[in-house]
Amino acid sequence: MDISVIVPHLNQSAALGRLLKSLDVQSTSGIVFEVIIADNGSTSPLPDAVHSHPRVTVVHESSPGPGPARNRGVAAARGHILAFIDADCTAHPNWIRTIGRHFLAADAAPVIGGDVRIAPRGSRLGPIEAYESVFGYRFELYIRRDHYAGTGNLAMRREVFDTVGPFGGIQIAEDRDWGQRAAHLGFAPAYVHEMIVYTEARANFGELARKWDRHIAHDFARLRTLRNKVTWVARAFAIAASPVGEIPRVLRSPRISGSKARLLAWGVMGRIRIYRSRRMLQLISGRSRKDMVLGWHKK
Repeated sequence: MDISVIVPHLNQSAALGRLLKSLDVQSTSGIVFEVIIADNGSTSPLPDAVHSHPRVTVVHESSPGPGPARNRGVAAARGHILAFIDADCTAHPNWIRTIGRHFLAADAAPVIGGDVRIAPRGSRLGPIEAYESVFGYRFELYIRRDHYAGTGNLAMRREVFDTVGPFGGIQIAEDRDWGQRAAHLGFAPAYVHEMIVYTEARANFGELARKWDRHIAHDFARLRTLRNKVTWVARAFAIAASPVGEIPRVLRSPRISGSKARLLAWGVMGRIRIYRSRRMLQLISGRSRKDMVLGWHKK
């Protein structure tokens, strides 16, 4: 079985180097894999290891956004299985083997997603790290409730991609859009908890806010009726009031430990939900969404 690992990249040279190191130590059980780096217009040079790496092919995509970059990577891929991971992630040593074993099974789901965990920068979790450990990258929830797997940890048979079609552009949430199109065609994703990747939390609140700006703008673009807009306003106020209801989740989460980490997680969660509520109300009152969408190409 051949696997093509596709990585969209934009000015993340150091992180990409770490990802390649994590792929070099994969336990593959004889599975052959290649790595396609789909560069999306980087102004900083790729790490030297990329150009000398025997498994790596570099392609270039000028259309902005991770979706078009992934599509370009797929066009260059030779594997029967397509696996997607982001440049700022690292793969668990069994990531490739887990994907390969899944697709060798007779009853294998045609699309799978796995777990994304926060990799701490130091010995203790910072506030954003604590928050994202609990509330970020909830891939199991996305798969079971919303019927899509995030593209930071996603794999599928090549023929599924060919049937569903390419990822969308920067104007939409391309992973949700693709996954829900796939589910509509009968390719509902399955969650594979042993399929693990790690990512660093966002460095500061500004980065976290920009992530939510993109999500909010994408969701707002789907509003079509007055009823949708009334629901949007009600949801904005509900989000602002929601931190109290999240206390049990923070206290029970197995992804963090210690009272300080839990307090930090809850504090950032409250702050970001107030921010989200305010941005939602700004959009409904007429603020342009353009500046909230183009975050990918500002990295």
